[in-house]
Amino acid sequence: MKELNRWQNALFLTGGLLMVIGAALIFLQWEAAAYVYAAGAMAFTSMQMLQRYDGTNVTLRRLRRIMLFSDVLFLLTAVLMFASKGNAFGLPQITYVQYVYNKWVGTLILAALIQLYAVHRIDHELRQEAKKR
Repeated sequence: MKELNRWQNALFLTGGLLMVIGAALIFLQWEAAAYVYAAGAMAFTSMQMLQRYDGTNVTLRRLRRIMLFSDVLFLLTAVLMFASKGNAFGLPQITYVQYVYNKWVGTLILAALIQLYAVHRIDHELRQEAKKR
């Protein structure tokens, strides 16, 4: 896997922190919480997309695609957060707020679980590959 430089790594970690803060603040009805989450999700996913794998291991390539799918779910979560209230993007406001909350929480949990699985398996596969050398 391609390593990130110091600035990219800092942006990656900051994005992850902003995602957690934004997801927590939306329950406190803070108006800018969705924007905080969206900024974090864009930073996190863009830096994760820069970490590519150029090897020939089919398992690592599959796990990388799974991780990219979870990135798409993180971004979809941001869209669903915006859809739960009136916003500048022109998305229609849904009157049943609990319905949308359940949807974005579901996509967030699913993305986090997929991310956890993929990262754990990628780490394991990279260790196995290093032992073979």
